[in-house]
Amino acid sequence: MTVTPNSIITAQALKSANAVCTAAKTTYADSTNAVKLLTAGANGSVLYGLKAIPRATVTATQLQLYRSPDNGTTMYLINSGVMGAYTLAQTTAVPVTDMGYSETGPLRIAAGDTLWVGAGVALAGGISFDAQYEDL
Repeated sequence: MTVTPNSIITAQALKSANAVCTAAKTTYADSTNAVKLLTAGANGSVLYGLKAIPRATVTATQLQLYRSPDNGTTMYLINSGVMGAYTLAQTTAVPVTDMGYSETGPLRIAAGDTLWVGAGVALAGGISFDAQYEDL
């Protein structure tokens, strides 16, 4: 969509993105063991929610969110959180870790930027990330 000066650009449609991390991401300046979550739209995007959930028993681990202006060549750590230890059981709810974004506190993403996620420990079953966002 062509951008007209002094005209507001509004979000067009709600989108979701998902990624699963299985390998430990222990470096913070490259894309090694990071998983691409989404690519911002032609006019940018707004992230309204990002949550993570383990798909197996997990020890406490750091969760990482990166922004890249060049599809993973240059990585900027922009947020992190801690997922608590959890033993998977059919009689308990699996805990969800919220990375803190909302409609009142979103993350604005520049056009063409990519978001990547990582986890501090390896987990064969994986840690699943779920994002809700809109392209502008």
